[in-house]
Amino acid sequence: MAPSLRRYLEEQVLPRYRDCDAAHDLRHIEAVIENSLEIARELRGRYALDIDMVYAVAAYHDIGIPQGRADHHLTSAAALRADCRLRQWFSPPQIETMAQAVEDHRASAKERPRSIYGEIVSEADRTLDPETVVRRTVLYGLDHCPQLDFDGQYARAWEHLRGKYGPGGYVKMWLRTGKNTRDLEALRQLLDDAPRLKQMCRQFYDTAKKEDPRR
Repeated sequence: MAPSLRRYLEEQVLPRYRDCDAAHDLRHIEAVIENSLEIARELRGRYALDIDMVYAVAAYHDIGIPQGRADHHLTSAAALRADCRLRQWFSPPQIETMAQAVEDHRASAKERPRSIYGEIVSEADRTLDPETVVRRTVLYGLDHCPQLDFDGQYARAWEHLRGKYGPGGYVKMWLRTGKNTRDLEALRQLLDDAPRLKQMCRQFYDTAKKEDPRR
């Protein structure tokens, strides 16, 4: 990967995630970057991939969250297209391919991403490790539904997790890499174990409240 591109993204782009909610903070973005690069390595024998493009797509995929979650895939793609500095490393067609990948990354998207780069970031964004998924769900509820007590937060988390990750849920895995397949199965097993799930939610809820009593 071009050292100058990595430096630019790490110093000028990634810090902008400080304005995002706790479920889309820098820790999440760094995880998506790492997952994207791991998937790209797994696919290396099947596709001719540009690792710089993989990294840039992952770095930009949620940058529009502060402007609203509903359309963040569009505002994030617009931010990527508008970043003139990226022209130092990428051609206009490459920039457009990356922007389309950002637009296509949403878990609720019904259509397959338009390129392998969209498939990679979509897969990488599906952080399916059960503890990570539950933690992010609880944090999102605390940030966006602060009026709910624990029972309300748990009910909201349960409904979201079932609707997204349960059998027939809307999450889609376009590439079905090994790790995500295993993690999704573990997550579904957790959803079938209500006492364990509630205990995990309680742990993340109490920890978040202790770290920030304003929640």
